[in-house]
Amino acid sequence: MIVYGIKNCNTVKKALDWLSANNIQYEFHDFKKSGAPEEKLKEWIDKVGWEPLVNKRGTTWKQLDPAVQQTVNNEQAAIKLMQEKTSVIKRPVIERDGNIILGFDEEQYKSVLTK
Repeated sequence: MIVYGIKNCNTVKKALDWLSANNIQYEFHDFKKSGAPEEKLKEWIDKVGWEPLVNKRGTTWKQLDPAVQQTVNNEQAAIKLMQEKTSVIKRPVIERDGNIILGFDEEQYKSVLTK
């Protein structure tokens, strides 16, 4: 299992704490240190679409110029933005057994990750 995110993100911290408390082993990929590979973004988009991956409720999105926000209206534009500003990616992204989980939801984690 791989957890993708940013170490100082509160949601990522909650997810990692939950995984540790439940003795679930994971590998961590830090977007700030290792970036967001285009192939990986495309793989996730194939599974959930590009819109759920772009965190429009976060500070990074809100700080973008409205003209830039308007250009993020398709997969290619979303990929470009997510590679340039990895903080705009909804976090964490958890990959396990070919599936992905976005964000932190304790009930979802319990039902999916403790099986």
